[in-house]
Amino acid sequence: MMKLYFHLTYNALVKLTRTEVFTLIHTVQQGETLSQIARDYRTPLSAIINANPSITPNVLYIGQSIVIPGFPDPNTLPYQIEISINNRWLRLLRDGVLQKQYPIAVGRMLYNTPIGDFIIINKAPNPGGPFGTMWMSLSKEHYGIHGTNDPSSIGKAVSHGCIRMYNKDVEELARTIPIGTPVFIHP
Repeated sequence: MMKLYFHLTYNALVKLTRTEVFTLIHTVQQGETLSQIARDYRTPLSAIINANPSITPNVLYIGQSIVIPGFPDPNTLPYQIEISINNRWLRLLRDGVLQKQYPIAVGRMLYNTPIGDFIIINKAPNPGGPFGTMWMSLSKEHYGIHGTNDPSSIGKAVSHGCIRMYNKDVEELARTIPIGTPVFIHP
């Protein structure tokens, strides 16, 4: 059995020994603000400020570590999601072993699917409209993995940047993975 270590390019894990709570660490990237980071993780700005008493909210620097409270230890989660934009598939891995591969739709020209390492922030059943029967937010504001009201779109570059799946597939995936599951998106 192969153990995958959580390796978000801008996230890490810290164990707060006093309370034995696991939380994510976000490493500040160029152009980010604390407000944007809070929106990306759907975490109240006040909670991030409270979890980081030594930071000055309006003065962030590239490479600075910001505690993001409220997420599970990614190393304790058995699942990872790997997405290939060019091949238009989503792979579900458990302990590094491929469990299932799903066909997907990706962002169209001018609405590219973001490349990078993210986590699943939340799940919302029946969001309605073009999102089909399930929405799972990524740790990048406005992006997620969701179902569709147009099954013929799967396999194409047609979305506004989200990962689109057949409704039955996204429902199965949402039942399987917990909040905090790492999502690795590559070309």
